[in-house]
Amino acid sequence: MLTIKERKQIISLIKHEVIPAMGCTEPVAVALCAAKAAEKLGVLPEKVVVHLSMNVLKNAMGVGIPGTGMIGLPIAIALGMIVGKSDYGLEVLKDTSPESVDKGRRYVSEGRISILLDEAAPDGLYIKVQAYADDKESVAIICGEHTRFVEEESIGVCNALCAKNQKDDVLLSMRRIYDFVIEVPLEDIAFIEDSATMNMKAAEYALNAHYGHRVGGMLADSANHLMVGDGTLTRAMAYTCAACDARMSGALVSVMSNSGSGNQGIAATVPVAVYAREHHVDHETFIRALLLSNLTAIYIKQSLGRLSALCGCIVASTGASCAVTYMMGGGYEQICYAVKNMIANLTGMICDGAKPSCSLKLSSGVSTAMLSAMLAMQGCSVTNLEGVIDEDVDQSIRNLTSIGREAMQETNRMVVEIMTHKG
Repeated sequence: MLTIKERKQIISLIKHEVIPAMGCTEPVAVALCAAKAAEKLGVLPEKVVVHLSMNVLKNAMGVGIPGTGMIGLPIAIALGMIVGKSDYGLEVLKDTSPESVDKGRRYVSEGRISILLDEAAPDGLYIKVQAYADDKESVAIICGEHTRFVEEESIGVCNALCAKNQKDDVLLSMRRIYDFVIEVPLEDIAFIEDSATMNMKAAEYALNAHYGHRVGGMLADSANHLMVGDGTLTRAMAYTCAACDARMSGALVSVMSNSGSGNQGIAATVPVAVYAREHHVDHETFIRALLLSNLTAIYIKQSLGRLSALCGCIVASTGASCAVTYMMGGGYEQICYAVKNMIANLTGMICDGAKPSCSLKLSSGVSTAMLSAMLAMQGCSVTNLEGVIDEDVDQSIRNLTSIGREAMQETNRMVVEIMTHKG
């Protein structure tokens, strides 16, 4: 049984990691850093130089910026300085208007923004914005987490921060997560329902609009149900993909993120909410399932890192699979089976940047989550004789994250090389 102090630490951790975000979190974090640099300067900068780590650049190149109809970093940086407020955190661009977008376009067209890949930066999340006006200069630096500003310019300091985040201070395991989920008083965790409410709202909005590749809309279209069916799996995929379609294409909608990623927040909550609705799951079980999903994703990210070469849909969908297994009546053993089944299937899916086609990867994550849960409830689990799976579920997770954090670094460099040298 966990102590009251341990419960409070875990609740604090969840509230730190599950927060609202508008737009893809990497370009938004760059916009946030630009907003801080402009605030420190006191005027709109005449020019800015932006230094980025490889993973930030990769995730910010091909994604839509909310409310602009434009793709990529320059307009995000311009709007961060023009209308951004650093106090807004990952909703820094929520005051965007048609007038500010026009002003931002002019700022970009005047060639005032320089964006550089910082070869010496940490592998994870590093953003440095230098802003200039007349004879004044200001510097803002974010590293380790999307909203963490630091004063030090030392790469060594930032490397340490990227390697150790706030969540590392809370020791988790699948057993501790499960015990927490079933023991914690319901009133202490009621706030987690907001994650599903916000993300389902984004999904419902997007199903009736045309964003990205409209993967969600295609799955929801009755004309396609002869091919894909019209059950819980199809609807879970449709709603999840729709929310991703919208945010990756620049819709002015906020979602509840998980561990710095909006798509991870969507994948950790929307399939859970759809299953609960379709199968009339009681409210308390639903809340505890949401908690299990979000906390499992946070736990896996503890060893994977904030940004990596491994697609985050694996992490979040694993949480969703645990939650669905729990709502099906599974206990700790079946939940561990679901985790192993997920790792056996999706290990190695690369992250090639944030972009509209992320919804295709989320469709794979959600379908695998449901399949893994069903197998788990049949008592089926991939064994330690197969691939990277270990008898111990936590070691299986560490095997997954070691591949993403260490073994795939050369893959990551190759992905960025390809992305930055097209055409």
